[in-house]
Amino acid sequence: MAAELRSTFEGSTMVLTICNPEHRNALGPEMYAAGVEALNIAESNPDVRCAVIAGEGETFCAGGNLQRLQANRLRAPEAQAQSIDGLHAWIEAIRTFPKPVIAAVEGAAAGAGFSLALACDLIVAARNAVFVMAYSNVALSPDGGGSWSLARALPRQLAAELLMTGERIGAQRLHELGVAGRLCDAGQALGAALDWAAQLGARAPNVMTSIKELLNEAQANDLPAQLALEREHFVKNLYHVNGGIGISAFLARQTPRYE
Repeated sequence: MAAELRSTFEGSTMVLTICNPEHRNALGPEMYAAGVEALNIAESNPDVRCAVIAGEGETFCAGGNLQRLQANRLRAPEAQAQSIDGLHAWIEAIRTFPKPVIAAVEGAAAGAGFSLALACDLIVAARNAVFVMAYSNVALSPDGGGSWSLARALPRQLAAELLMTGERIGAQRLHELGVAGRLCDAGQALGAALDWAAQLGARAPNVMTSIKELLNEAQANDLPAQLALEREHFVKNLYHVNGGIGISAFLARQTPRYE
């Protein structure tokens, strides 16, 4: 079966499933383009409130296809650079997608698979899932924003350990470090991610967009710039129709239904 990124819908959640079981859901250029396209379409679809990225079967994603990488060594370096640009376009699309994105991780998230999970806003992981920045194990350095994400999520020494040694880290440890938000039993990651997505989807979508933008900008802003951005978003959301719905529902002790 050809490798593909399958797009399906569960209520207001778009599910992107990495399908390449022959190679443990290894990634490839066709998936990068499909991922960018799916997110671009969903961005303007008001019926989509969240996205979940999962792997088919018992593995989230084994990262890059080493056979393809070996074959690329016989081609001009520009060929591999173009492939990585495709991956990075998908990573950036996830980060800038104005709706929550949740990774549902079963089994292994290795190499670019780990980077992909880290690019998501939230991670649900099966308790037996393992994460590994496997690049240095095959004399490669990270891509997919893995170094960027780990350097911001973990102390420098721990990020260096994971990247330099290529050793595995379990879901429980990542949960304790605050990287994996929720744990679940094996085989239940997608269901748990969909439940979480439904909870987020019931909240004001304009506010989810503001929170994601604020988090993204906070990485580079100094405090005055971030305070100004918070003011801008707060005022915009207060005068949004959902601001009235939310406040009125809270005061009346009712469940809000946001537009």
